[in-house]
Amino acid sequence: MESLSLGYNIRVTETMTLTLQILGAAEQVTGSMYLVRTPDHCILLECGLIQGSRADESRNSDPFPFAIDEIDAVVLSHAHIDHSGRLPLLIKRGYEGPIYAQAATHHLCEIMLPDSGYINEKEVEWENRRRAKKDLPPLEALYTRMDGEACAARFTGTRYKQDVEIVPGLILRFHDAGHILGSAIVELEYRQNNNSKTLVFSGDLGHRDAPVMNPPVRLRSADAVLMESTYGDRLHRPFPETLVELQGIFKTASAARGNIMIPAFTVGRTQDLLYLMAEHYEDWQLGKWDIFLDSPMGISATETYANYRHLYGAKLFGPVSNQPNLPNFQATRSTEESMAINTIRSGAIIIAGSGMCSGGRIHHHLKYNISRPECHLIIVGFQAYGTLGRRIVDGADEIKLWGEKHPVRAQVHTVGGLSAHADQADLIEWYAAYENRPPLYLVHGEPHAQRTLATAINSKYKASTKIASLGQIIEI
Repeated sequence: MESLSLGYNIRVTETMTLTLQILGAAEQVTGSMYLVRTPDHCILLECGLIQGSRADESRNSDPFPFAIDEIDAVVLSHAHIDHSGRLPLLIKRGYEGPIYAQAATHHLCEIMLPDSGYINEKEVEWENRRRAKKDLPPLEALYTRMDGEACAARFTGTRYKQDVEIVPGLILRFHDAGHILGSAIVELEYRQNNNSKTLVFSGDLGHRDAPVMNPPVRLRSADAVLMESTYGDRLHRPFPETLVELQGIFKTASAARGNIMIPAFTVGRTQDLLYLMAEHYEDWQLGKWDIFLDSPMGISATETYANYRHLYGAKLFGPVSNQPNLPNFQATRSTEESMAINTIRSGAIIIAGSGMCSGGRIHHHLKYNISRPECHLIIVGFQAYGTLGRRIVDGADEIKLWGEKHPVRAQVHTVGGLSAHADQADLIEWYAAYENRPPLYLVHGEPHAQRTLATAINSKYKASTKIASLGQIIEI
């Protein structure tokens, strides 16, 4: 029987009814990408950016490990760039089919993908000025703002629990993953000759104590499960302790009379922070501060949260307002407003992207504050290997911004209890809901986290748990 090539020099025969190939986020956290095949169609599940070191990120421009004209549909679990960020490149290189996502994810991608393209343009512009001085040829941006806008126009938004036949015989259902607005557990059911096979991809699962989002939906059966494992080797700090920790940081920072910098993912973590600040405004004595959301994308994303408040129900906003319930809140969209913040020497809480300090306006605030002992830096999310945020968390004595070295003298706090990701206990409990104990494949995790989680699940449930490898093909 004729065979079909899926890249990586692996051949798959047509006798397989449903297959999954691992093309990204294998033994690493970013770069989500998987290929799902029926005998007659090919679906791309996720198309995320690889994030980390310069060498890691250079791989984003590599050719896709599949023929683009073979892809019939794309399915996206949520809007974070490590899951969605190469979609504009896919369109740029010739993909013409639909992109399926939860409706809120669609609207977030309308904000995030053009912004990602703009960042690409600016980074290449800066790099090309440097290259010109060395008589080196200019580089081309991975994709542009216009590419991001063109991609966002290709989305088809759906509701949670809605059945959508994306290609003949393949039914897509999204379930609330509780990670960020619109985040989804992806259920793909292939029906053939009165039989069916179901693949479930967890996407990124939310933490049970998440301030804003609902807990992840738990499914009962599947034929194979692909699950994230970002925090597979650890438990988050109990949430009440996290709130006490934050109260202490704000108290200490107030006495020191400096500024507070919070690099935050503009979708998810930013809204959690604003909600918690409103809830604990008096306890944390936040009236002494000016609170800045210094991120055009974060501001737009927060407005999208307001428009979709029916998906989570938390009181992030007033009944008729789209502004967070904080009297001293300022949303700074313009460059001029952002620059003005850096004239403030004391009393500013600055929430800015990016969450891993890998770009964006947080670099400017680090430049003006990281060397000041009276200032504080609060890390509230996962920091991938190779990122500036990871180097700071790991104790770097100095950092480099735009070619200039800056000693790290500000007090650095890592607040793990605010993670939007499930921890080990959450992941194990989510898998435990599957009554038939389907084969489990771990992605989106660093090797130690994955090995620890696999051992824990195998020990407790005697389940077939494996760490997915790049290029691996799994028959469902």
